[in-house]
Amino acid sequence: MTLTTPASGTTIAEPMVLRPFEVTATRQETHDTWTIDLRAADGGPDLAFSPGQFTMMYIFGVGEVPLSIAGDPARPQTLIHTVRAVGAVTNAVCALTQGSVIGIRGPYGSAWPVDTSTGRDMVIVAGGIGLAPVRPAIHTILANRDSYGSVSIVYGSRTPDDLLYTDEIREWKGRFDVNMQVTVDRDDKEWMGDVGVVTPLINRLSFDVNHAAAIICGPEIMMRVVAKDLARRGMPTSDIYVSLERNVKCGIGYCGHCQIGASFICKDGPVVAYDEVADRLGMEEL
Repeated sequence: MTLTTPASGTTIAEPMVLRPFEVTATRQETHDTWTIDLRAADGGPDLAFSPGQFTMMYIFGVGEVPLSIAGDPARPQTLIHTVRAVGAVTNAVCALTQGSVIGIRGPYGSAWPVDTSTGRDMVIVAGGIGLAPVRPAIHTILANRDSYGSVSIVYGSRTPDDLLYTDEIREWKGRFDVNMQVTVDRDDKEWMGDVGVVTPLINRLSFDVNHAAAIICGPEIMMRVVAKDLARRGMPTSDIYVSLERNVKCGIGYCGHCQIGASFICKDGPVVAYDEVADRLGMEEL
C-alpha cells in the first residue's frame, strides 16, 4: 500500500509502518497540556513536514492518536507535538519522559496555505489547543515576513493559566510587523488583557478581504463563528481555511471514520477550505 500526501505530493511506500522516535524533552504548558520534543531513533532522515500536517503517534501498550505537528518546519530534526491530556492515549503521551521511545507514522494530510498565499494579508485565529496546529504556519510566515502583507494573530483561551507558548506570545506581541490580539474567557486578578470571545478582536485587525487568507483552528463552534464573521466582511469562503484533525482515526483513509461523501479528512485534509465543509462543520459525529 502506498499513500501520497496532498501537502507535498510525497509518496509514503509503507504508511502503516511505525518509525521509532525518542523523547528528548518535555515541557508542561498548562495544568493539562504538555509539549513533547522527539527525534528519530532509527538513524533515518528527519521528518520533513509542511505546516498543518499531522502524525499518528503510537504509545506501545496503550494505543494511537493523531496529533498536528507544532514545531518549526525549518527545523525538522526536532519533531514537536503539543498535547492535551483528555483520554487514555493522550494521558500516556503527556506522561512521557526524556528517553521514552514511541512510534510515529506520517506526516500525513494537507497544509495551511502559507506557500500559496505569498503577497497576501494573513489572518490567523486560534482557540485553546488550536494554537498548536497553526504554530508551524506562524513560524513559516514570520521567517519569511517580507513575502506577506499584514500579519494578524488572534488567540483565545479559557483562562490566563491556559495560554500556550506564553514566551512566544510575548515575542509576537512585541513585533511591530505583527498585530497580535489575545483574549480569555475568564480572567484573574493579574490579567490585564481582553476578556471574552475572539470575534470582537477581529474588528481591530487591518486586512484586505479581497487579498487575504485566513487560518482558523480551535473548537468547531469557534471556527464556524469566525469563518462566518470573515465571510460577512466579504472574505471569499475559499480563502478561509480550517482544520478538522479531531475527526481523524487511522490517518490513511483505511477505516472510513473521517469520510465525508467521497472525501476522507485524513487524506484530503485535515486543512480544508471553509466553502468545502461549511454545511457540515459542527455536525454531530462528523
